[in-house]
Formats: sequence, C-alpha cells, structure tokens
Amino acid sequence: MTYLFVGLSVLVAIPALVAFAAWRLIVWSPGDRRRRPPAPLGEEALQVRAALQYELTELAEEIGIRDVATRYEQLVAAAELIERSLSAAGYEPRRLHLDDEAAAVEKPVWNLEVEVRGRDLADEILVVGAHYDTIPESPGANDNGSAVVAALALARAFVDRQPRRTIRFVFFVNEESPYYMTDAMGSLRYAEDCRRRGEHVAGMICLETIGYQSTAPGSQRYPARWIEYLYPTTGDFITVVGNIASRRLVHDVVRGLRRASFPTEGIAAPRLLKDIFRSDHAGFWKCGYPALMITDTANFRYPHYHTPEDTVDKIDFDWLTRLVLALRDCLVTMTEA
Repeated sequence: MTYLFVGLSVLVAIPALVAFAAWRLIVWSPGDRRRRPPAPLGEEALQVRAALQYELTELAEEIGIRDVATRYEQLVAAAELIERSLSAAGYEPRRLHLDDEAAAVEKPVWNLEVEVRGRDLADEILVVGAHYDTIPESPGANDNGSAVVAALALARAFVDRQPRRTIRFVFFVNEESPYYMTDAMGSLRYAEDCRRRGEHVAGMICLETIGYQSTAPGSQRYPARWIEYLYPTTGDFITVVGNIASRRLVHDVVRGLRRASFPTEGIAAPRLLKDIFRSDHAGFWKCGYPALMITDTANFRYPHYHTPEDTVDKIDFDWLTRLVLALRDCLVTMTEA
C-alpha cells in the first residue's frame, strides 16, 4: 500500500511540476500585476497627449492609406512627416534605402533612423521600432499609426539625454503583407544589416497596434484556448510578447511598465504559437537578436483591425499617453542599467 501511495504521488507530482515549470518559463513576469485606477493626466501628460493626437490625425486622416503598391505618394508623405517631426525635435534622421533590386519593389522605399549615442556602453544598442505602412484598405490609425506617433514621442523624450547605452528609434517600411518576411520588409533588412556589421543589438522593442483598450467583460480573446485560463478576458492591458530566447528582455519591459503602474501582461512563448511572430520583431529573431512586441493584441481585441474603420476616433488617447510615459521611464532605466 505504501509503494502504491508513493507511486500515485509521483504520478501526480510530475505533471504538476511540469505545468509549474512551463508557467514559470512562459507566463510568469516580475512586478505587481494588480490593476490600479489611473491618475488624472498632469500638465506634461496633456502636452504629450496633444502631440500624439495632432500627429496621428495628420498621419491617418490627412495622409491616410500608405502602401508602396497602391498609395506610394502617401507612403512617402508619411515618411516625410516622420522626418519633419524628428528634425523639429533636434535630430538628423537618416534614410536607409532598401536596394530596389533585392527588395523586388519598383519604387524607392526606406527606413528612417535616429540614434542617441551611449556615453560609456555605446556598443550595446537598444532598438525601438514601428512600421509606418498600412494595408491597402485601411488608414491605419491603430495599425500602426498609434505606434508611429508613440515612437516619435519617445524619441523626443531622449533627444537631450546621454544614456549609458545607445538607443535607436527606427521607423520601418513594408511590414504589411505581401512584404512580411521578404527582402522588401524594412525591419528584416535592417536586422540583417545590423548582423552583417556585427552590431551588438542588446534588444529590439517593436511597437505594434497599441492605441485601443476595452473595459467590457469578454473583450479580450486569444489565439489559443489554453491562454484564456492564464490571462485576463477584459482588454484593459498592454501585452509584451517575446519568444523564450527573449525572456529576459520581456521581463525587463514588463517590470518597467508595471513599476510605472501601467497594466501589463507578458509572455515568452514557444515557436508553436505562430501569432507571436506578427510584426517587425520577427526579423530580429531571425537574425539571432533578442526582441519583443508591445501590442494591444490587435484583432484579438480591436474590432476595427485591418478595416477602413481603423480611424483616429477609435484611439484612446489617454491610454496611449499613459503608455508612452510608462515606456519612457522604462527605456530610461534600460538604457542606464
């Protein structure tokens, strides 16, 4: 009887230990997960909010659809808007052209980059990026205008800083299909160039569709059923998505956002979960760099994803402002540590 009891205990304990190890590896993230009522926006936050709304209105309403095949002039206008904003902040943005023959596109396209050089760990580079193109059917206020204007705001916050580590803000072309993970994808080409030069990219943070939240019960869905038992079903949080190799980077970002009291969930998922690849960070994974995506989960929450209704009036600018300020504080810590 004793041996039987021990055997049954082992049979129960082993799956439990495996489940705990998987949870610890994939789901667990540091920091306080509790939700707190947001504080009113102060004067600084209101200025950030006004800039976000102004630039997103120009990008998604005045320019609108921006795609190399169907709206090339608008794509160029979006790039020029980004350049003007960065120049006004005091940067000298660089156009990084994709080689037309290798990219298999008929018209010139380019990424945009600015860099804040590190003072004593300059060779360690943190890349913050967002794509500025859209699908041909959508003005892309959330996908990915929300991330573009957020990245511009973050770049402005660093223009006068002297961080220990180098930080780059990069605006990528051609993330959307049919260019995703081809030679015409701006972020993949950028990551390949970093690898070719032997650069030490300590981490890449991809901002992807970050402007929408919902407090309605059941507003949050997931790509796999098992995830529903581990994460909230109300879409009032931001998600930090990495692969297992980028687990440390995921934890650093989740810790920083939670320290700033922004509702955040993190996952360091296995490759079998295909939806974790769906943005510019995937090209950095392909090149062996740690990378992650910060997202409101797009079509798993946002009802206007990839539609003509992805317009500026759908964006929660208070939410986006708080996220930008939380990310700013997080990036300051990460570039100084």
